[in-house]
Amino acid sequence: METTRFDSTRNSTPVRTVIVVGLIYFFLVGVSSLESGIKIMGQDTQEALFSAVDNPIAGLSIGILGTVLVQSSSASTSVIVGLVASGALSVDAAVPMVMGANIGTTVTNTLVSLGHVRHSNEFRRAFAAATVHDFFNVLAVAVLLPLELAFGIISSVAEFISGRLVGTSGTEWKSPVKQWVKGPVGWLQDFWGWLGADGNVQGVLMVLTGLGIVLLALALITKNMRVLVADRVERSLNALLSKGGGAVALLLGLVITIAVQSSSITTSILIPLAGAGVLALRNAYPVTLGANVGTTITALLASLATGSTAALTVALAHTTFNVLGIFLLYVLPFARDVPIRGAESLADLAVQRRTLAVAYVFGVFVIVPLLGVAIFR
Repeated sequence: METTRFDSTRNSTPVRTVIVVGLIYFFLVGVSSLESGIKIMGQDTQEALFSAVDNPIAGLSIGILGTVLVQSSSASTSVIVGLVASGALSVDAAVPMVMGANIGTTVTNTLVSLGHVRHSNEFRRAFAAATVHDFFNVLAVAVLLPLELAFGIISSVAEFISGRLVGTSGTEWKSPVKQWVKGPVGWLQDFWGWLGADGNVQGVLMVLTGLGIVLLALALITKNMRVLVADRVERSLNALLSKGGGAVALLLGLVITIAVQSSSITTSILIPLAGAGVLALRNAYPVTLGANVGTTITALLASLATGSTAALTVALAHTTFNVLGIFLLYVLPFARDVPIRGAESLADLAVQRRTLAVAYVFGVFVIVPLLGVAIFR
């Protein structure tokens, strides 16, 4: 029986690999469809829809809410890339949104930790392992957003890199990926036109179609990649536990997240291990940081479908933000323990009052972002 199951898994690997490649192409078509739909809707409609995002706090809040809603920073940042490529969002407006996406994606592993709420010691360890990710992202935004607003530190680095790769900002470059997806996007546009849709209606339908394709493709990619690499992930984590954390753990988090196309999966795997006391918080912490960087690969891939230098700049800004955050809050010794101590203190409070944990989740990921949009729009 075991041999048969092994052979079946081995034989299914090439099939799943082909499926994943097809889904990646499907995902790129979705991003390009989203960009085309926004362009069809016209400048006036774009300004009416996205005028609130000009405020960085509102943009940050929208990034959090959007990511919490779709439970995937990969999906939300891909949408942001498409909006920038269409001209609906500027690079300056998009950078706070991708920062918000970084915060919003941590809600998944925080919710997972609530499953340990009945056992105090397990819950303390699991909640601390989940919220150390929250503390890192919030602190990174608290430090880097003011620097970005004052000096453009993140966007400048991203523009420098994109300029060296494809040319000056504000232009389009000849991306071969854009040419590959051009045909299907044109067919979608012709299909909605054939059904009688034109103008803003056709634009809205293209946007909705693109969003649907992006979300479906990412969900299926994640599902298939999880099956393909599940055993390898488990073996890698077990090997990590025997060697500790540090740079190896950070690199492992990056590689696993690129493989499964979801930082939420990577970080959520850690929570039961931490709750059981198998994985120490200090060893789990760098894995989550690697996952933060690994998840930015999706936005970079999405930017290739647009051929827009600005879109590539925003995708690179997402990577730059996470790398700078790691340097400031992990590489620098005096700051390394700050997120850990914050998470441990919050976990101690949550164990004493379980309702505080639920209030924390709703407050940080729903109520505060909604207030941010309402006040600063």
